[in-house]
Amino acid sequence: MTANCVHHCDGCGAVVEGADLEAFGDAYIAHVRSRHPDWPFPDMAIRNVAEATQRLTGSTTRLETIGRITIHPVSRERIDDWLAFFDHDGFAGNPVDAVCYCSSPHVFPPGQEGGAEMRPWRQNRELMIGLLRSGQAFGYLAYVDGRPVGWVNASTRSECSQLRLKKNVERSDGEVISIACFVIAPPYRRHGLTRALLRRVIDDARARGAACIEAYPLNTPADFDVGNHRGHRTLFEAHGFEVVRRRQHDIIMGRVVGI
Repeated sequence: MTANCVHHCDGCGAVVEGADLEAFGDAYIAHVRSRHPDWPFPDMAIRNVAEATQRLTGSTTRLETIGRITIHPVSRERIDDWLAFFDHDGFAGNPVDAVCYCSSPHVFPPGQEGGAEMRPWRQNRELMIGLLRSGQAFGYLAYVDGRPVGWVNASTRSECSQLRLKKNVERSDGEVISIACFVIAPPYRRHGLTRALLRRVIDDARARGAACIEAYPLNTPADFDVGNHRGHRTLFEAHGFEVVRRRQHDIIMGRVVGI
């Protein structure tokens, strides 16, 4: 029987294959347990990464030039575009982070980092579809030449359990837009899409009834192209954000709407 799913193990280069996605996940777990017994990852995390290698079909080669950027809120009519972006392009070359589907800000308790990899990626995917349809999650897609190539999660803090503040809160969660995450497809990075998405969040904030916009850059950010999806502090400083509070792993930055 011909294998439909094939991947070279990142740890040893061995070929792992399976007749379908589920069989491939099983084979990858078996391979890791037999060839890499020191890897500390649970079966679910291994399966999520393995299956992501098969659905991430987008290019990882950066384009030297791109077309005109347009930004649109993710309405019900654009959820299919959002899914195409997350299923195939947004995390091309980075299967470890592809499990989340930007669900983490909405499901984990305040301050918790990680955890999405412990849930099946399909569960995170379906959760976000439901949240976007109901308006409990909100964000924008950046398009180039009609193709969705970037995303920002700009839900209110009331809808982001991971970002809610327990004390010293000046504004209610419903009045604050939380910039939880940026994702840019690899070919379109370093072409201004993150800035364009942020500007759209700022421009629309008053009409959304927000009093403030918050961002949460990391204290020691990783390479943005790989793992720092929160955005850099310098990006927010350039758009009028100021430091509100320093925490162990990140900085809360805020901008009053209308300034």
